[in-house]
Amino acid sequence: MRQKLYFLFACLFLGLSPLKADEGMWTLYNLPSAVYEQMKQEGYELPYDALYQGDNAIMKAVVNFSGFCSGVVVSPDGLVFTNHHCGFEAIRSHSTVEHDYMLNGFYAETFEQELPNKNMFVSFMVDQKDVTPQLEERGLSQMSKERRTVFLDSIENAWSKELHQKDSTLRLELKPFYEGNRYFVTTYRDFRDLRLVFTIPKSMGKFGGETDNWMWPRQTCDFSVFRIYADPKTNGPAEYSKDNVPYKPEHWAQVSLDGYRDGDFSMTMGYPGSTSRYLSSYGIRERRDATNQPRYQVRGVKQEIMQRHMQASEAVRIKYDSKYAQSSNYWKNSIGMNKCIDSIGLIGQKQQFEQQLSRWQDSTGYLAGKLDFQLLARLYQQRFKAVRALTFFTETFRGTDEMTRRAMQVNSRITLKGPKNKPKKQYIEFRDNSDTWDSATDREILAALMKNYREQMGTDYQPDFYALVDRDFGGDYRRYVDHLYDKSMLMKSGKRIYVNKPNYQRDPAVQYGLGLVEVMGAIRADITKITDSIETQERYLCDAKLRMEEDLPHYSDANFTMRLSYGQVREYVLGGQPSGYYTAAPSLVDKMNRGDRVQDYLVEPEMKTLLGGNDFAPYADRATGQLQLCFLTTNDITGGNSGSPMFNGKNQLIGLAFDGNWDSLSSDIFYDSQLARCIGVDIRFVLFMMDKWGHADRLLKEINAK
Repeated sequence: MRQKLYFLFACLFLGLSPLKADEGMWTLYNLPSAVYEQMKQEGYELPYDALYQGDNAIMKAVVNFSGFCSGVVVSPDGLVFTNHHCGFEAIRSHSTVEHDYMLNGFYAETFEQELPNKNMFVSFMVDQKDVTPQLEERGLSQMSKERRTVFLDSIENAWSKELHQKDSTLRLELKPFYEGNRYFVTTYRDFRDLRLVFTIPKSMGKFGGETDNWMWPRQTCDFSVFRIYADPKTNGPAEYSKDNVPYKPEHWAQVSLDGYRDGDFSMTMGYPGSTSRYLSSYGIRERRDATNQPRYQVRGVKQEIMQRHMQASEAVRIKYDSKYAQSSNYWKNSIGMNKCIDSIGLIGQKQQFEQQLSRWQDSTGYLAGKLDFQLLARLYQQRFKAVRALTFFTETFRGTDEMTRRAMQVNSRITLKGPKNKPKKQYIEFRDNSDTWDSATDREILAALMKNYREQMGTDYQPDFYALVDRDFGGDYRRYVDHLYDKSMLMKSGKRIYVNKPNYQRDPAVQYGLGLVEVMGAIRADITKITDSIETQERYLCDAKLRMEEDLPHYSDANFTMRLSYGQVREYVLGGQPSGYYTAAPSLVDKMNRGDRVQDYLVEPEMKTLLGGNDFAPYADRATGQLQLCFLTTNDITGGNSGSPMFNGKNQLIGLAFDGNWDSLSSDIFYDSQLARCIGVDIRFVLFMMDKWGHADRLLKEINAK
């Protein structure tokens, strides 16, 4: 897919040549030759082996960072760069009021001072291949959805066992591509001893906060530094141990101080999470009205309360910083995506494409009796109310407060205890995690969201506790929430709660949780009975598109597997106004001077002094003489690409991707080549802060940057 869909089809049917665009999240093992040739024309200087599987292939330096971000290895001792917001929870978990690394930053001056992190890891992709033919030989295409799911799980388990017998350090994933029309197997090696090495203060790592999130121009120094540790005997993966040693990677990326110019080649490599570029017009309408709109409505209510409590207490701020950042990121994304969907008339464009595809289908007979656009429209209409309800329900009751989390988990956390030949006692136990939540904050949030859910949903999918609130609490949600928190045994952390005792079934939070689980089950049942048919039709639609455009290269939607995107350093023009393609230190100082009026621009005085000076050597750009901070490229990114390395045409590291721009937030479902931009932090800004603020000489020497 090389340009906007409507333009591409005009080109195809009228015999025109499509305009060049840099859209695409390409898998590396089967990178189309046309794509690689285009990369070379735009400035990539190395052979294909330098991308994938060669001795010094750059893909060997790129990592999946903890299952939600990307990163890059930059030293022979396993040093990893990723975004500050990707390391946010790790930084928060080590912070206390006495040692607030979120507020003050952190630098481990020795290996011994580097901080281990629970449940964090990096994954290196080892290999990838298309296994669709093997699956088709076993009848995959003739299977029902239920049979297909069971079959694919069994195949993945069997292949994983076989792989593990050959090499116990490897892990295998079998994933659908092209809406389930193809299946790829990807092999990974996971390292689970990952330690925090360096972070700047939040004021700089998250500079601009929600004010600037998804916006341009940006001045955020969005990076953090971790290190991979390995078994001292094998240099392979190992669980955390004080005896582990820094990992010696097969290859690492070289940083570059050469910078970039307008039009220069740029390439990202990382793990984009999810896109829906093949989605039908009906699916886009559902995304806009049943997912995005409810999401930002509920999160807006929740975030106002969180922010108020965080501003009133440093202890609460430390507990909720990461939660607020996670919530607000896709609150704003959902708002921006809906704005873009409407402003470019995306649903209408998709409808035009579907009409053209339908005419092609009629003329060729391809998928006749299978792909049915009228059926697809009816199915989405039948599912709409339940999908909207699920969004409101999950945004209201899932991951909102600690009591609800426990109430909904009681049935899944039951443990058995007792002699083998005697009836076993069933109990649940919640660890003391009071360092991660605040009672007053959680209570106010839950009461407000309970009220909001009822106002938005009416009587549809209404949990039975609402009748209890009316009858016994006079409609006062806060009184009911206080009753749950104060009276429930579930809130007694560290104590075993035996489920066979009468007081367990009468516990108010247990009853509350069972009511929620029942409603959630009803919503999901209404969705499930339609979703399989929708997915089948969407798979047929993608199949028809690929067949009609079989002479063109196509990439699969993102699914958190490694992808390459190429493009250029380039500004965009909106309303006749050029955006500029980079920002420099003076623009950051201008915003810092507004910190008394805009909280997100408030920084420590030393940062003003540091960035307001003129001693930027050797990190100043050689052409402009300025310290350049952030820059724009046409690289195609989405969530999960955060922390993706940005390379020049020599595979040298010039930046880290951390955001997209507001005017292209529909890019998850439609790539607009005129407006879509990737925002990256200049690696020279990163090194400047490590040097001049952090005085991290040992790290700069390690990555050969000084």
